Formats: sequence, C-alpha cells, structure tokens
Amino acid sequence: MKQVYIYDTTLRDGSQGENISFSSEEMIKIAKRLDQAGIHYIEGGWPGSNARDARFFELARNEHFKHARITAFGATRKPHTPVEADLNLKAIIDSQAPTAAIVGKSWPLHVEQIMGNTREENLAMIHESVAHLKAHGREVIYDAEHFFDGYQDDAAYALETLDAAARRGADFLTLCDTNGGTMPFDIEAIVAQVRQYLTDKGFTSRLGIHTHNDCGLAVANSIAGIRSGAIMVQGTINGYGERCGNADLITIIPLLTLKMGIPSIPNDKLVTLKHLSRFISETANIVPLNSRPFVGRSAFAHKGGLHVNAIMKQPRAYEHMDPALVGNKRRVLVSDLGGRSNVMYKAKELGVELGDDYDSSEKIAAEIKAMENKGYQFDVADGSMKILLQKFTEQFTPLFELETFRVTIEKDKNQPCRAHATIKIKVDDADEITAAEGSGPVSALDNALRKALDKFYPDLASMHLVDFKVRVIDGCGGTGAKVRVFIESRDNEDIWSTIGVSEDIIEASWQALADSFQFKLAKPS
Repeated sequence: MKQVYIYDTTLRDGSQGENISFSSEEMIKIAKRLDQAGIHYIEGGWPGSNARDARFFELARNEHFKHARITAFGATRKPHTPVEADLNLKAIIDSQAPTAAIVGKSWPLHVEQIMGNTREENLAMIHESVAHLKAHGREVIYDAEHFFDGYQDDAAYALETLDAAARRGADFLTLCDTNGGTMPFDIEAIVAQVRQYLTDKGFTSRLGIHTHNDCGLAVANSIAGIRSGAIMVQGTINGYGERCGNADLITIIPLLTLKMGIPSIPNDKLVTLKHLSRFISETANIVPLNSRPFVGRSAFAHKGGLHVNAIMKQPRAYEHMDPALVGNKRRVLVSDLGGRSNVMYKAKELGVELGDDYDSSEKIAAEIKAMENKGYQFDVADGSMKILLQKFTEQFTPLFELETFRVTIEKDKNQPCRAHATIKIKVDDADEITAAEGSGPVSALDNALRKALDKFYPDLASMHLVDFKVRVIDGCGGTGAKVRVFIESRDNEDIWSTIGVSEDIIEASWQALADSFQFKLAKPS
C-alpha cells in the first residue's frame, strides 16, 4: 500500500487568498501546528521575494520539527542568467531549508507569449536550476506550472520539461493544474500517461499533484491524480488560496486514510483535523465554513425528525462515518422540522436533563415550534437553545440579571456617530453600574456589560465575537418590522451561537448578547 506525502502550502499559496495575510510569527505558529498534525512538507514561502518569508526561515532554523520538512519555494533561474548569480536560487539555499520547491513553465503559451522566452532556454533554466540545488544537497521538488494546460496543447513539450528536471535528479515532479480548469477524468488519464513515460525513460522521480478549485474540482482532481500514481498531494488547510482556492487538505486527508485506505498522516493525528482547521481559520481571521466536509459544524448536523429518530437507533443510517474520527461531533438541530426525538437528543447533547417524560418532551417541542413561528431559529443557535431548555425544565440559574440599560447615539454634522451605553446588572445580591463607549450601540452595550461583569468573572477576556448578523423576518412592516439578531462567539476551546428576536434591533441584540454571556459564564472552567 503506497504512502501519500502531504505537502502543505498554506503559508504561501494559502496566503495569496483574498483578505489573508500572516505575519512571520503567525507563520511559525501555523508551521508548528502543521508539524504536530503529522504533515510531511511545510512550504514556508518564497525567501527571495519578501522580508516576511525570509524572516520565517530565520525563525524556523531555531525550531525542531518532528514530522515535517520545511520547504523553501522559488522559481527556476531567470533567462540568460548563470545559476550561481541568480538571487532567487541563492535565497533558497541561504534559507537552509532541507527541501527546495521550484516552479517552471510547462506551457509554450507562457514560455513564448508571456515570458518572451524560447523553448530551449526554458528547458535550460529547468535543468540547470534543479542541478544547482541538488549540488547544494537539497531535496528538490519541481513544480510543473500549468502542466495540464500545456500537455493538452503540446504534450511533447510538456514532457520535455519534466525530462529536463528528472534528468538532473529532481526528487518529485509535481503536475500543476494552475488554472483549475481540468476535469478529473483528464487528470487521471494524463497522470497515468506521464507515469508511464517516466517508467519507460527509467527516471526515478516520483509524481506529485497540485490542483486549484476554479471549477470546484480541486479535491476530486487531487484524488484522481493519486489514483493514477501521484504519491505527493499539495494543498492548503481549508482550501485557502488565490481565486477559488487550492485543494483542501482537511478534506483530502480523511478521504485518503478513511475512504481509500491509503496512509497519509499518522492515524492518531486524524482527530486533530477539526482543531487544525479552526486554528488556521482563526489565525487567518476567516469565519469557519460550517458546511466544510468532515470538520464543519454542519458536517454531521441533523434537522429532520425522521433523520434524528433514525440516528438515535443507528448513526450509520444518515452518517457516512463516525465524526469523532476527525475530531468532530454529531449535532442535532431543533426547529419546526423536528419533534420529540430532536428535543431529547439535543438535550442530551447539550447536557440538559429531561428524563423520560414523553409529555414533557412533546410540550417542549411544541413550544419551540411556536417560538420559531415568531421568528426564532434555534437550529443555528445552540447557546440560546441550551438556555431555553434549562428554562423550560427549571434548571436555569442566571449568572447575572439585567436591571436596566440605556444606549444613546450622537451625531454631529459630518462627524462619525458616537455610541454610549450605561448598564445596571445584579450578580447574586450585588448591583453593578457602569458605562462604556463603542463603535455602535451594540458594541457600546457589549463593552459596558463586559466592564460590569469583569469584577465578578475575570475570565471573560478569552471570549470574543466571531459574527454578528441582522435579518428582517418580514419586510412588510418596513422599518418597524421584526428582526432576528444572530451572534456567534468563541473562546479558546469552543464556538457557540445565540439569537434574539424583536421589533427593536437593540432589544433583539441584547437578547442574543445576554445569552452569549450566560452561556460562556456557565461553561466549566
């Protein structure tokens, strides 16, 4: 059974995604988490292109990586430039990374029309660059950029470019679907043809696959490449990357290990995938995708009553695998589509004791459906759902109670609005009054509540807002319409959601905000 090597390029290709940027220190933290997850190769960036990536390699030299080989990325030498004088190759060598990945052109369109180069000089650039890096003791991964487009335009020349790298000792030849437009059946056929070509030539270079998601096929194309003989797969955590992104390693790894029986990272590291995905999204300041396969919050979420009734008897009825294998968990959503089974399962999941009282569960289900008819949506608000179940069963003990709050907004001519909030709460028998400013009325209210609670619960510093949404439930009422406010919060361990509904947007926001704080404060320390 072949081993597939996992090559992570989150720090380079991933950081080219829109609104994603990592500092050198963040890059090191990410690299250490990737190493802990058992990733084989970590591409640390392009040391010859910017100070940030160069700094990363300086920091990496002082770190011990147990599983991963740190890889420096760059390009083949510039046209008509001696390899010894090429600054890009010099930067790769100076980085002291044990592995070098260099990209070269496979498509005559790029060679001749984009670069203004000749085919012969392009081949020389490839084989001289590979030979130079091998002479300096580096493991070399040659990335054949636009390989599949080039192969379909001019297969003979595309193979010549691989020949140039393989003859000089490239350890891996990575076939890149750079534009993300190739279909899986074409990937599978072309990789098989390339593999046969290399075998016939007697080359020992191993094949890798690097795909982009412009047609939504990056994962499928990576799997197709592996089925045809690639033993390295390049991608990013969460599929981050330029345009529509790269192949998502978070999806590829369990597909290989759990679905195809192909070893990749160590089996005991699979359970870290959800936390790894969340860590990268938090560091990138990107809201986690709930529908992400395997690790998303919705990946094993069930809403329909019949589905929930079935999984209570046999999870395999509506789940393709045990979510715990990748560090995820089953979730049951309570809504107007569910019934008693949903309520009972959800209560157990959230740690609320309902007992075996059938009538009680039926009554709670009916109450929830009535509230959803008024605009609540508990399938996306686990935090509020837990508090609601505790209230229905008289198990809720508020950790603070609102006495009153006042929010004011000031607007002076062309100056920005200013928001102020004053709040009075009761904790046990103690009253606390405080005031705060904010960038808006909800921000001011949040800041005031934090100040008031900080005296009693100093751990609130670890809690912060992830998402805040306002939805008009029925627009017929115009500006007086009822609104739904959804708040997502997180701390160092969990993400939770709360909801509020009212004709007054501040009142709805307060409901969601208060539930969020109550949920956090009730968590075991």
